[in-house]
Amino acid sequence: MVRYLGPKLKIIRRLGILPGLTQKKSTLRKKTPGQHGKKLSLQNTRTSLSNDYNEKLLEKQKLRYHYGLTERQLLGYYQMAKKKKSATGSLLLSFLESRLDCILFRLGFAPTINAARQLITHRHILVNNFLVNIPSFLCKQSDIISVKKSLRSQNIVKTFFEKKSKKRDLILKRAKQIKLQNISEKYLAKFLLPSHLKIEENPLRGHVIGSLKRKNVSVHVNELKVIEYYSR
Repeated sequence: MVRYLGPKLKIIRRLGILPGLTQKKSTLRKKTPGQHGKKLSLQNTRTSLSNDYNEKLLEKQKLRYHYGLTERQLLGYYQMAKKKKSATGSLLLSFLESRLDCILFRLGFAPTINAARQLITHRHILVNNFLVNIPSFLCKQSDIISVKKSLRSQNIVKTFFEKKSKKRDLILKRAKQIKLQNISEKYLAKFLLPSHLKIEENPLRGHVIGSLKRKNVSVHVNELKVIEYYSR
């Protein structure tokens, strides 16, 4: 199955907020797609499908669209996680969040995971001072992610980073003013730097300094439903 290239608003109306897919918000739509669509909540995590299979399917689809994967790729990560002795769901999320395209997105070097993928394939990104053009490259602790020294590469990433930083600061300021602490981890996750990453601004580069914590996953998903879907 090929990677999804269709309308993004249609997807987030059905699955909820997917910051890796798009920065757009379905502000004009209050219901899921269709004539009899159901109302969407702020966090958009409920669906109009009630049976157990469809709940599992939609949780799986969240991962696929958020991380920009094909069905075969996502299945491959599940099979990798299943072979390990640790919790399969946690390992699956760890693999996905360790992809280079996701790391760039979390660092703020790109507005979406798809944009991060383009930076990588267009040869703008270095890992430990070596050019990497594979979006699925798995980063590990102590890796250093930087930008190629060409003026074009530096300007592209710097522009993305500055926009993300300004937006993050504005959102966090507003959240503090209206006391949205109860939803900050879910709604503001796309703006917050996770604890396993660190940024240096001069020169601009990111460091992987630890392991992913569950609360820092960049999408609101029930990974146990995903595991149940693939285990059926």
